[in-house]
Amino acid sequence: MSESKAEKGMATLQRLFGAGVRGSTMPPAFAQMTVEHLFGEVWQRPGLALEERSLVTCAVLLALGREAEQKIHFRGARNLGIPRAKLEELLIHVAHYAGWPVSASGSRVLDEVWKAMDAEAAKSS
Repeated sequence: MSESKAEKGMATLQRLFGAGVRGSTMPPAFAQMTVEHLFGEVWQRPGLALEERSLVTCAVLLALGREAEQKIHFRGARNLGIPRAKLEELLIHVAHYAGWPVSASGSRVLDEVWKAMDAEAAKSS
């Protein structure tokens, strides 16, 4: 029996963020669409690996200057094992196409996320 879109979406959210969208401030229908369509379908397509989709998402969020979402997806990238050096290279590349200020801000966000995750890891050890 094949997994439902909701099950696939929740599994992807678990890999990325360690949780789903429970406790989210999203309206229930939007949360369901996020799980089932975005993470249960779009993130499941065969053309890109999960890590590649994560990098693409981080690049787009950088280019758009979406700092709140960068925090979430930088965390997801690290959870997937994407090294900080690769994300820093992404920042440099995006700076040349989307502008220096967005990458400078993204660099600050990346540093905040990395330090927070390092502190969380140290606390749980």
